[in-house]
Amino acid sequence: MRRHKYQWLIGALIILVAFAVGAAIYKTQRPQTTTTVSPTTIKTHYQTWQRTYLKGTRTQRYVQTTSTGTVQTLSEAQGYGMLITVLAAKQGFANQKTFDQLTRYYLAHRISRTNPLMAWRQTQRGGQMVSTAAEKTSATDGDLDIAYALILADEHWHSHGDLNYGQLAKQLIRAIKRQEINAVTQLPKVGNWATAAKTRNLVRPSDLITAYFRKFASYTGDGSWTRVAQHSQTTLQALSRQHATGLMADFVTVSGPSRRLGTVRAQQVASVHDDQYGFNACRIPWRVAYDYQLSQSQISRQVVQKMLRFFAKQSQIKAGYTLTGKPTEKYANQAFSAPVAYAAQVVGDQALSRQATKTLTTTLPAKDYYPATLQTLMLLQSGSLEK
Repeated sequence: MRRHKYQWLIGALIILVAFAVGAAIYKTQRPQTTTTVSPTTIKTHYQTWQRTYLKGTRTQRYVQTTSTGTVQTLSEAQGYGMLITVLAAKQGFANQKTFDQLTRYYLAHRISRTNPLMAWRQTQRGGQMVSTAAEKTSATDGDLDIAYALILADEHWHSHGDLNYGQLAKQLIRAIKRQEINAVTQLPKVGNWATAAKTRNLVRPSDLITAYFRKFASYTGDGSWTRVAQHSQTTLQALSRQHATGLMADFVTVSGPSRRLGTVRAQQVASVHDDQYGFNACRIPWRVAYDYQLSQSQISRQVVQKMLRFFAKQSQIKAGYTLTGKPTEKYANQAFSAPVAYAAQVVGDQALSRQATKTLTTTLPAKDYYPATLQTLMLLQSGSLEK
């Protein structure tokens, strides 16, 4: 009996140690302030963005992605809008009503009542925002941002009103796990539609949002998200090592239990820039730096610093590059420069930090949703998030 008792005590100690390690892995630290931009400047930019791009009705609002012609929006844009609003609210610039309007638009445009993933695009027809049958599929990046924004809303306002942010977040996270995570690689797919042999191993490196997956694990208590976070980080590390620039493509393939890396061709997925550092990959410095800001992960720091060393050598950050560092465009765009500026501030890159404030506070584009929205988001993300 005494021997059995000791075995029980040892077993209990093992369980306690495992729990402590798990808690350490799941823990997400409070983000640190990374910018000296005045709150007034941040507020002014947020208000300009809100007036220009936030559209809708008294009950539902969305982020308009088109400046001329047919009015459209995307689940990607809805995710950004929800993130911007809750981050602005944390800094005293936005209110819960606006967030709720964005949340109700998301709820009205889920794929179905039983599928909480958001339909990837809506177009205004007859005064109503609607999706065609073909558009009632998902884009993983939008769903990830919406879920994370709902978590932040639950932590900031709690879930006492008619919208239960926590419940909505957990429902969406379960759907993401079931439909948008590759069961073999444990990495995010590009959408729930990517089920065929030619598409199921496609990965958008900018979707490898380690910080979100850590948070999903701690928030839901589902340890499988820790594996997604770990595999995402090791994949980013492997991609970073492929080129001296540290740049990654808009899309790659990752296949098998060993997560074997592969390339895609131009126009294989979405555009001629599929195999380049384009308008998807430009978000990677933000995504990786955010993980470092929250978790102090040295792997994330190393990945983003390698990219920053490349950008520090450029006289101007252009709107696209080959993976070896050749510019693919002659013009600049805040969608590329703002994430780099934010990342430079997070890791304390002196060469780029001097330019960061100017980059983040330049006038927002009035007719280009994507750079204007990323600039606004980076400005808020780099601010005092925990005031």
